[in-house]
Amino acid sequence: MSGVGGWTGRSASALQSALRLSNEKFAEKLGIGARTVASWHQKPDLRPQSEMQQVLDTAYERASDAERVRFTELTGDGPAAHTRPDTKEADRRLAADPHIGAALEWLDQHAYRSPGAARRAVAEQAARVDAQEAYARATRRAWVDQRAVTDALAEYYGRRHGDHGLYAGSCGEQAVNTSILTCADWLDLACELRPPHDGLTIASARPDPREVLDEHATSAAVNRLAETVAMNTRLMNAPLYRLLSTDIHERHLGGTFGVDHFVHYALTMDLLEGELLDALAAGDTTSLPLRDRYLPDVGAVLDVGGRLCAGGALALTAIARPADPYRGEADYVLLVQERSGHVLNATRRLAVIPKGFHQPLTDVRRETQIGATLRREMEEELFGRPDADNTVADTLTADPMHPTRLTEPMRWLLAEPGRLRMECTGFGLNLVSGNYEFASLIVIDDEEFWTRYGGVVEANWESATLRQYSTTDAELVTELLGDVAWSNEGLFAMTQGLRRLTEIGGERVKLPAIEWEIGQ
Repeated sequence: MSGVGGWTGRSASALQSALRLSNEKFAEKLGIGARTVASWHQKPDLRPQSEMQQVLDTAYERASDAERVRFTELTGDGPAAHTRPDTKEADRRLAADPHIGAALEWLDQHAYRSPGAARRAVAEQAARVDAQEAYARATRRAWVDQRAVTDALAEYYGRRHGDHGLYAGSCGEQAVNTSILTCADWLDLACELRPPHDGLTIASARPDPREVLDEHATSAAVNRLAETVAMNTRLMNAPLYRLLSTDIHERHLGGTFGVDHFVHYALTMDLLEGELLDALAAGDTTSLPLRDRYLPDVGAVLDVGGRLCAGGALALTAIARPADPYRGEADYVLLVQERSGHVLNATRRLAVIPKGFHQPLTDVRRETQIGATLRREMEEELFGRPDADNTVADTLTADPMHPTRLTEPMRWLLAEPGRLRMECTGFGLNLVSGNYEFASLIVIDDEEFWTRYGGVVEANWESATLRQYSTTDAELVTELLGDVAWSNEGLFAMTQGLRRLTEIGGERVKLPAIEWEIGQ
């Protein structure tokens, strides 16, 4: 292949990411087994045999210009790409994509007040998008480390306000600092994620119509949508839960949710992260107009019912493994992902897995439980169920989590009480974009699970890589907590999860003491 010098596992995985395909879909496209695709992620320096090189050559040659641009950005290799995106594809999405149409309609209603105005503004801006500059900006953002983000937000908001402050901690001599605003009542919850402990409820399923965008907010929303259509980025206008009130304390999750639409979040609060990262990359955080508008102070952060407060659940997954003559004594394997370049937030950051937005699929009332989201995310992100992912396609199944539709690993876990342990370990509000974060812990204590299914645990398109760590390897786990590539919510969930695991994991866990503090 011209410009690459032969395929490796790393470049094959980059092509998969550029094509935005799951392992199963990429394998289907190439006509090979999904395990072969998985091996490329696990062995990035592996060089496929000549027949496979030809298959990959063909897949690359049939890729669109936009997909080749993404491949070049991911590898720094390949033939020269067009600077401008495919305008025909952008025009098609503006005309026919129902999710883009919903975003345009939302912009018309909340900014322009006249039908069609948003479409014209986005079309004009999309024609000016420079693909190479868009990818360069994404790279600059990825270079901003987690500590820089935390320090900038601490300077903007302060580290402590009354009972609330920024979550910090330590693991042995390793310090941990985050942008998660929390309080003592929201930590060490040890809350089982099942009724009646998981008691969050729905207050209203009607979206809030109050948002009115000013000129700068409108311009930012237009730019975001123009780049989305020009770069052929995935956008699904799924419903999502917005937090209205909280009643959270030890062993209890209480509060209420409303329902809004994803395009509202994507065109408003989600823009705060990019604005901050761009400012940090440029070395000047004195001007943050979107943050000044949407999240100007700690009072606005805590007033979850007075603003759009979206968010989600994320969990540290710990799976018991038997002793092994090569690996060593019995332990828990901890799963950590590096987020791919195609996800909406925490792009290219380390995070626990699973991680997902808290949103309903088909049952707005029942799915308010945090446990419902985490079980669904396990199916999607660990066990490879594409139909549980509403960022890929609309949900047409009446009950996606019906027992008859579950993967074999999930059916095994739910077949007997006690095989799957899920707890919420902490709650906080992420100052990056105001999101609520339910940090959780998923524990599988039965060693038989890893023996049966360890080989089929596989991350989906949202992950660039999946790493494993042992709870008996104190040195590497402690070093991991100091990695500046973490997302803030991921580091929060990892630290709280490890803290709880040291309490309940027995001899399988050999880690230093893990402590937290607020506002230091």
